[in-house]
Amino acid sequence: MPTEPVPTENSTQDGPPRALLIAGVVVGIVSIGAVLGIAATRQAPVQPVVVAAVPAPKADSSTCASLLSALPTNLGEFRRVVAADPVPPGAAAWRGEADNYPVIMRCGIDRPAEFVVGSPIQMVNAVQWFRLQDPDIDHSTWVTVDRPVYVALTLPTESGPTPIQALSDVIARAMPEVPIDPNPAR
Repeated sequence: MPTEPVPTENSTQDGPPRALLIAGVVVGIVSIGAVLGIAATRQAPVQPVVVAAVPAPKADSSTCASLLSALPTNLGEFRRVVAADPVPPGAAAWRGEADNYPVIMRCGIDRPAEFVVGSPIQMVNAVQWFRLQDPDIDHSTWVTVDRPVYVALTLPTESGPTPIQALSDVIARAMPEVPIDPNPAR
């Protein structure tokens, strides 16, 4: 009569050794954790911002070139991003974490027709700004009025004051102050 083998410490009849199973489970858990950790730190690529072209006859001036080279990476919570081709001369863009409406700067634009004698202006960190009025939009556009070229800054309504304050500091360093020159009153 055949005899059955007697199990020893090193052999089992129902599968691989327990230590090997535990090691396999640990390796699997560590691998899943690593994949999830890497995925959590990855960010979706930032899409380029489309900047509409507007008349900017002085965008190629040395004054705008100086400003563009001095622009910061961040304007508060907004981070500098690439503008989509074709990029209008003198333009730059920043986007916030929430992927909301971007902050867009245009250097060398024409003097706004709405900027007339008696228009209200606001001083922000040594730079005078005129606000373009358009109640039908969810952002605001401000234009410098005391620099050798006009610079427009378009902001989302929820941006707060930090972007215009930060850009005002850069403009004050990059461009000399000049007397304001509004259009004649209508």
